[in-house]
Amino acid sequence: MQRSVNHFYSLAAFIFLCMALSATANATDGTIASRDAAVEGVKIHYLTAGHGPAVILLHGYTQTSRMWRPIIPLLAEKFTVIAPDLPGIGESGIPKDGLDMKTAAIRIHALAKSLGVEKARVVGHDIGLMVAYAYAAQFPLETEKLAVMDAFLPGVAGWEAVYDDPNVWHFRFHGPTPEALVSGRERTYFAYLWNDLAADKTRSLPRADREAYVAAYSQPGRMRAGWAYFAAWPQTAKDFAQLAQAKLAIPVLAIGGEKSLGEVLGQQMKLVATDVTLVVLKDTGHWVMEERPKETMEALMKFL
Repeated sequence: MQRSVNHFYSLAAFIFLCMALSATANATDGTIASRDAAVEGVKIHYLTAGHGPAVILLHGYTQTSRMWRPIIPLLAEKFTVIAPDLPGIGESGIPKDGLDMKTAAIRIHALAKSLGVEKARVVGHDIGLMVAYAYAAQFPLETEKLAVMDAFLPGVAGWEAVYDDPNVWHFRFHGPTPEALVSGRERTYFAYLWNDLAADKTRSLPRADREAYVAAYSQPGRMRAGWAYFAAWPQTAKDFAQLAQAKLAIPVLAIGGEKSLGEVLGQQMKLVATDVTLVVLKDTGHWVMEERPKETMEALMKFL
């Protein structure tokens, strides 16, 4: 009887040890944590995982930090990943002012500093690309590398043709009347962007992501906050024209779609940086992470 009891407790101890080891492994295998931080009186929500040099991932318009979930576990094997919701978007607080690229970059930098980050590699897509550039240009000694994905830089030569293109009317679609028109129809409005800006809408954002983003931007004040970044572009153009006078000396990777802004972005980055690698993805539109996930993530992993 005693032998059976001892065997039982030995087995129980073994099972407990296996569970403990499994829990320890799961804590370091790239599991994504969701956290909040107070930055200059504004809540910044962010995802984080991994250990090592810091990588900051900045999402684009119609999206949140959720867009980076496929690549975070891969990066977490070598890096500490920080993927915030931009101020005003997702689960981050809506500040009273400063919903522009330059100020957003300052807030993201303050978040990084609060987390003990001295230097970072910064990645941005769409409007997140603009915030990422503003981060690198304002804090060049604290930015190790910069990766930018399919958009353009207001204020840098070549931007006017993109901004004034009538086919991208949504750049100027903001204000009280557009807000009233879109209210309750966020899904229809975003579907236009997700479908029409992709080379093939069947390779664009998956349904689960679409549902999550519609829910996020449908909350009170969120559509207005997202549009504020577009409304700030005339000021951003002035800011970037000044920042671009000092070229970035760090390595820069530009990734864009062949059927979107890949070539334009590449030419612009060569005007603002001295060490630029350009990747233009064939038969690809604006949503490079979703349309060409393998190629995009491989390029990022190799560069970072």
